[in-house]
Formats: sequence, structure tokens, C-alpha cells
Amino acid sequence: MNADHLALIKTFTHYFLHLIFPAFIAYLFYRKQWKNAYFIMVATLLVDIDHLFANPIFDPDRMSIGFHFLHSYPAIAVYFLMLFFKGNSRIIGIGLLFHMLTDYQDFVLWPH
Repeated sequence: MNADHLALIKTFTHYFLHLIFPAFIAYLFYRKQWKNAYFIMVATLLVDIDHLFANPIFDPDRMSIGFHFLHSYPAIAVYFLMLFFKGNSRIIGIGLLFHMLTDYQDFVLWPH
């Protein structure tokens, strides 16, 4: 597999995990209100606003986790604590943690 194909698969996987897979999570855990849960989880993509404070804004060789302030380990600990609340706070926590997992796999599981 050449580098262009690998980059395409990596990009597809990244956006699939950010935009499509949360629908499966929402349907699995919040069946009666899955659309609402899905939109909340997709809205957690706003956490990437912290990328605007980096120079360069996007660096394919940079690990987001531990670099950007909303992707920091203390922030991730707060996202984990959100799981212990009910309602939308828990859904936001799930979305943020899945976002972090997606960013982590994007850097660790794929060659650079």
C-alpha cells in the first residue's frame, strides 16, 4: 500500500470516528434520544478550538494529546469526571473522551 492510499485511509478513519461512529454510541446508550445525544457528541468537536492557539495550527506529526490545553491530561481527567454526572454532562464527557481516543489513535496507530 503506498503512502497516498494510507493517508486516505487514515483521514477517512479519523473523520469516521469523529462524525459517524458517535451515532452508534448514541444509539447504543441513548436509544430513545439518540439524535440529541449524537448532536451533543458531535458538538464536542468544538474542543479543537485549542488548535487555533498552536503554531502551526495543524501539524500531522504532532500529538494533540498533551499538547493542546483542551487535550491536556488535566482536561481529560475533567472529561472523565463528567461521566459521573447524569444527563447532558455525561453525554458531553463521553463525546470528549471519544474525541481524545480518536486523536490518540490517529497519532499512535498510524505511521507518520
